Amino acid sequence: MKSSRKFLVRLSCRQKSAGFTLIEILVVIGIVAVLAAIVIVAINPARQFAQARNSQRQANVAVLLNAIGQKLADNKGVFAGGTPSCPALTAGTTYRIAKFSASLPSDIDLSCLAPTYIPAALPFDPSVSGAYWISNADYNTEYTVLLDAQGRFTITAPGALIETSLGTNPPAITVTR
Repeated sequence: MKSSRKFLVRLSCRQKSAGFTLIEILVVIGIVAVLAAIVIVAINPARQFAQARNSQRQANVAVLLNAIGQKLADNKGVFAGGTPSCPALTAGTTYRIAKFSASLPSDIDLSCLAPTYIPAALPFDPSVSGAYWISNADYNTEYTVLLDAQGRFTITAPGALIETSLGTNPPAITVTR
């Protein structure tokens, strides 16, 4: 009889250690859910894509400003005219870098910078889907240029201000030289 009790005690111990209780499984599922939520918030794909677009905007603004600087250096500080011929800018006016058949007075065609100062094409804002530049075609880069009274050029990427995935007040991307 004692031997059968030992057998039952051993059998019951084996049965308890053979699986997990419902509480243990629920605790593990809860921990995994919390960790998954933390990882998704940390990665936040919308924010990552918004930061990538803003990085591209910063690079594009720098490319445009460098091209204008090179054009000024080649033409002894004069932007308009020269080879290739670029349009004149009025100081204090903000121009949209664009070209349309029925253009606005605030549009300026800076295709004169490509390919001499910008390889192949004018850069476009990354929010413009399928954007590319073709000679003699309508385009809108979504960037603006301003010539101030002191002769400094300011390039702005207004698309950065509407990146809602970066928060309610994303920084403007503006470079002056």
